[in-house]
Amino acid sequence: MASTISAGRYVGQAVKRLEDPRLLSGHGRYVDDVQLPGMLHVAFVRSNVARGTIVSIDTSAALALPGVRAIYTGADLNPRVGMFWHTMMGPPPELGGQTPYAPLTPLAGGDVRFVGDPIVLIIAENRYIAEDAADLVEVEIDVQQAIVGWETAIDTDQRVHPGTTTNVGQEFPLPEGPEVDALFAGAPHVFTRRFSQCRATNVPMEPRGIIVHYDQYVGDLQIWAATQSVSEWKATSSRLTGVPEHRVKVVANDVGGGFGQKMMMTRDEAAVVMAAHLFGEAPIKWTEDRRESLMAANQGREEIIDVTFAVTDEGVLLGAKVFFWEDIGAYPASAGSTAGMAGAVFPGPYKFPVVLPGGSSVYTNTVGKAAYRGPWMMETVAREQMMDHIAYELGIDPIEIRRRNVIHADDLPYTTCTTMVYDSVTPSETLEQALEMLDVAAFRTMQADARAEGRLLGMGVAIYIEPSAVAFGILSSDQAIMRMDNSGKVIVAMSTGNHGQSLETTIPQIVAEHLGCNIEDVLLVQGNTESSPTGPGTGGSRSAVVAGGAAMNAALKMKDKIVQIAAHMLEASPDDMEVNAGVVSVKGTPAKALPFAMIAPVAYQMPEMLPPGMEMGLEVTARFQPAGQYTWSNATHVCTVEIDPETGMTKILRYIVSEDCGRMVNPMVVEGQIAGGVVQGIGGVLFENMIYDEDGNPLATTFLDYLIPTAPEVPDIEVGHIVTLAPGQTGFKGMGEGGAIAAPPCLANAIHDALRHLGVHPTAFPLGPSQLLTMMNEAKQA
Repeated sequence: MASTISAGRYVGQAVKRLEDPRLLSGHGRYVDDVQLPGMLHVAFVRSNVARGTIVSIDTSAALALPGVRAIYTGADLNPRVGMFWHTMMGPPPELGGQTPYAPLTPLAGGDVRFVGDPIVLIIAENRYIAEDAADLVEVEIDVQQAIVGWETAIDTDQRVHPGTTTNVGQEFPLPEGPEVDALFAGAPHVFTRRFSQCRATNVPMEPRGIIVHYDQYVGDLQIWAATQSVSEWKATSSRLTGVPEHRVKVVANDVGGGFGQKMMMTRDEAAVVMAAHLFGEAPIKWTEDRRESLMAANQGREEIIDVTFAVTDEGVLLGAKVFFWEDIGAYPASAGSTAGMAGAVFPGPYKFPVVLPGGSSVYTNTVGKAAYRGPWMMETVAREQMMDHIAYELGIDPIEIRRRNVIHADDLPYTTCTTMVYDSVTPSETLEQALEMLDVAAFRTMQADARAEGRLLGMGVAIYIEPSAVAFGILSSDQAIMRMDNSGKVIVAMSTGNHGQSLETTIPQIVAEHLGCNIEDVLLVQGNTESSPTGPGTGGSRSAVVAGGAAMNAALKMKDKIVQIAAHMLEASPDDMEVNAGVVSVKGTPAKALPFAMIAPVAYQMPEMLPPGMEMGLEVTARFQPAGQYTWSNATHVCTVEIDPETGMTKILRYIVSEDCGRMVNPMVVEGQIAGGVVQGIGGVLFENMIYDEDGNPLATTFLDYLIPTAPEVPDIEVGHIVTLAPGQTGFKGMGEGGAIAAPPCLANAIHDALRHLGVHPTAFPLGPSQLLTMMNEAKQA
């Protein structure tokens, strides 16, 4: 049941972002802003074909170019790799870890496997010389027919990775048997659809970048990078080079977005690390340009979802079969395939008696797949569109069919047919709040009037439940290291990697709230392995839950020690003390009070004034681990659109989100995260499409071809809140990905509603003007 949560002094308040003065005034410090004495620059020679065998590489002309300092090929770097293993993959091989994916090498060796595959790395005195040298390198490739598209990959006897027996990376067979057959054979209605979403790329504002300096005389490896996880990169770099991990330092200053693309070190960055380790003479820098980013950085989506629903005459769900086909490219990131997770959470907000999931991830000669904001969201895309399709088939309002199947508060705790346990979700409540915000009856009247005039208006709904802060492996926990200095100010070090999450504001809000100090007296230190604890970084909608929980626990431990010291100094009982605004006082006797600035010097300099047996100093460490494997958040999205029948352009009239993300640290930040995700979801339906031709050539390597939403295309996003506390001490839930999860099916359903009376029933993204005009013309001819 939804709760009424009172905001604290800081938690629950829309505190202005502390990082904004720096970032908005242009004083952020990104990896490309880092300048080191004697620094050299890197450029890559990349494959211009999607599949082939390297016959020869001639670097002689490039090496003769003045200013070129070194050139490396796969033959130089790849054999020197100790182990290319990401912590996110799980335990390393020596502890029994395994990966289903193809082995990674920094540079292409004998074969190239996608357009953009790095073949040669050039180090020069500046980027201009490095690029000029790249043009002088001659690479002869025996070109082979590219394997593009999952159907081609399955049907061909050719292999993306020669020597393997199949192009399938992972497979989860669809359950079969007489009980399955009986379920669908006996159902009053069985509907089958195939939904698909096109390939997209993450498009962070700041592309990838890395600077590496190996001091061959001292043995230290120092890295400055645009990464979401400095700990991950530290461990990976150590495994790659053999430099002991305690001699590796990774720094991430400001990071301009990531959306999953910057979580794990990719082959390009690994090549720079290996080259710097081998070169050893000076720091080297690689900054990815936008064309490289669109051509060679890991991408997302591109999934086909086959769905079969069994339902009653009234639209009550009896069961579903769902199979996910994923194109994972040639070198997927370690979290590239999410079919297993998508199947597990497919029931979403509905009371399915049975869901039978399966999936297959398939290698192709394209850029590898990575986790992209809400990487399992294909399940919501398919499920929510399917709900509308079956509603129209049965003559039931899409809202009503959801009401007949949605989970209610009195169903909790609810265990889905795929064994997911929901303890605090509100899909029914968010549905009703979002519909009330819209005023459905008024819209339907407006829609009917518009249709009489030949105008095309539609409304879409989508509900989802998000498994935030998924706890497995290194993601299961996080740590905070907190120190109060002599002046009573607080420094908290975290493993987080801020790249747009407002952590410089929200973590200090949590600390100030639970320690009892002023927010301006709290400093978050992150993005530096010399000062930050080992941890997973930022991703997977986990920072508020897990990192926030660690910060809270550290604050409470620090508060307890401060209270004990103050009580001893004031000759009072700790139970009689209260803390507010950095001052500890005796309850009811405000004159008996000590500010932190008077307590801290005692802790550090006056052991005789401390309680007997207490250690000197004010440093604490604390961990947080969620109570369960998942912390569930949820939302309902509702939008209305108008489609121009002459141009096929879709205009979003209203966009509404009713969100339950638990106890909100900062409502302004929450709504900003929702808005950003919604915009990415809009892009995935109306604009973005990373197209490859049959030869594996990417056809959208500039923003002239790869379109993203801009301000004129984005409506005001109205947000309502339902609050239920997550189990455990904090009450926080993750919500960083929800906007991107529900927006695509919500928008697709609105377009479907606008066009269904014309015989148009879209099932594939993108739904841009050309696609909609084609479907409308085909329906008219039919």
